[in-house]
Amino acid sequence: MFSFFRCKLKMVITMPNIHSTISFGLVNIPVLCNPVVRNNDISFNQLHKKCGYRIMYQKYCPHCHVILKENEIIKGYEYEKGEYLEFNKKELNDLKPENEEVMEIISFINLKEIEPSYFEKSYYLSTEKKSKAYNLFVSALEKSKLVALCKTVLHNKFYYGVIRCYENALILTTLYFEEEINLKETPEPKKVDTKELDLALKLIESLKGHFEPQKYKDEYQNELKKAIDAKLDGKKIKTKKKSNKKQVTDLMKALEKSLKK
Repeated sequence: MFSFFRCKLKMVITMPNIHSTISFGLVNIPVLCNPVVRNNDISFNQLHKKCGYRIMYQKYCPHCHVILKENEIIKGYEYEKGEYLEFNKKELNDLKPENEEVMEIISFINLKEIEPSYFEKSYYLSTEKKSKAYNLFVSALEKSKLVALCKTVLHNKFYYGVIRCYENALILTTLYFEEEINLKETPEPKKVDTKELDLALKLIESLKGHFEPQKYKDEYQNELKKAIDAKLDGKKIKTKKKSNKKQVTDLMKALEKSLKK
């Protein structure tokens, strides 16, 4: 039984293929769209502390004092406190964007022009069969050193996104809209102490490296897995001692100590 739970712990839920088409001028390139990122977090259920049973969530109307079924629920927009505009499923479906299965390219741009805060979620774009148009598009993007700005609909939501090359394949990254980004105004540059700047640059140089994602592990999730295994074996969870780092208020001293380490 314990081995079953350990296997379950390592299972990863994958999203099904989304069929779409890259619309490039008069050329249509059929693609399969799959999320690049998979959620690796361990999920917990809420239990009743007294008996250990999993609790239930019920949709309850406090006005009628009844538990509701799904077909008894509609959506409403609160335009004033306690006042709602009601929408049924047909009305909302009629408002959905068209071309749900098309990635319409509207421009080719330099990726460096996009502030990274705008990047939302990435999808791997592949083909079911060998596609001359797909391979040509990949080669043309690589040669141009540009990315394709497109608009599309994924999971009933409208997006702008960029299509870029990745190891002879394509990646779609959806973008947040400008009104969703909360970037504050850039502050005026201030004068800094030359000696402090020199020490800061030396510290940066000493920590210089390369991006190696295979080295970066989710420490918290790994500790959770160890704790689950320990509990399944009837063992106590080992508590980790937290290090107490002393804060150095003097900036020069802090930089000098950092360099010595």
